[in-house]
Formats: sequence, structure tokens, C-alpha cells
Amino acid sequence: MMLDVGDTIPAVAMKDADGVVFTLERYRGNPVVVYFYPKADTPGCTNEAKDFTALAGDFAAAGVAVVGISRDKPAKLAKFADKYGLAVTLASDEDGAMCEASGTWIEKSMYGRAYMGIARATFLVGGDGTILRAWPQVKVKGHAAEVLEAVKAL
Repeated sequence: MMLDVGDTIPAVAMKDADGVVFTLERYRGNPVVVYFYPKADTPGCTNEAKDFTALAGDFAAAGVAVVGISRDKPAKLAKFADKYGLAVTLASDEDGAMCEASGTWIEKSMYGRAYMGIARATFLVGGDGTILRAWPQVKVKGHAAEVLEAVKAL
């Protein structure tokens, strides 16, 4: 079951694009936007990361960090960030523990074939780790701006 408003964001260890291990506890005390995306350097995921990057200054001004999570290896995340000049933290959930714990590892289907993959979902997490807002089925266009509006309403 996917996380929802009122749930606590899991404190699962992941690695950032530099390979440094961390948990979302690093943001405790401040709100954080956590977005899950299927795969780095694919069209939708690239546009989403670029949209959050374009608004990174506004999120920072509101005191809110933005973390994107996928199952890509840290080295791939580093290349992705460098290629597009991304200004958000990218986290590698290589073993899938965070995706499992948050309910974003789901069965999908394409061309009649079922497979497991990451649901594109976003969570606005309060400083105490409680989810304040959830977007369980994200459409990329305009999403980062919608999340920023929710942040400004805090």
C-alpha cells in the first residue's frame, strides 16, 4: 500500500549520487519533497527533474529540500545530474527497500506485459517525518509547480 497523508516517511538507507549513504532523517526538522521516478535519463523522468531544478531556488527559499528517488546506481545518477545540471538531490534505492517501504514498487503493464516498476509519486513531508500531502499518480507537466504551491501553503 502506498504511503498517504498522516503516514511517516520510512528511514531507509540509500546512497546519493556521490555514493554517500544517508536516510531522509537528514532532513528532520525541515519539510522535504520526496519524489519517486522510474528511471534516470528517460524523457518523463528528465523533464520532471529539470522542472524541479528550475524551481529549486523557490523551494530553497521556502526552506524545503527536494529529493528524487529511483533504483538507478549512484554513478548513473551522477551522470544524469551532470548532463542536465540538476539542482536536486538524487537518491539511489538500488536494492528497492525504500520503494517497497513506501509502496511505490508496483506492478505495471506495457503492451500487455506485466512487470514491476516504480510508480511516479511525490510526497511533501513535514519536519517531523509525517506526510502532509501525497501525489500518488503524477503527470509530469506542471507537477513541480503544483508541489511548490503546496509548499508555499505550509
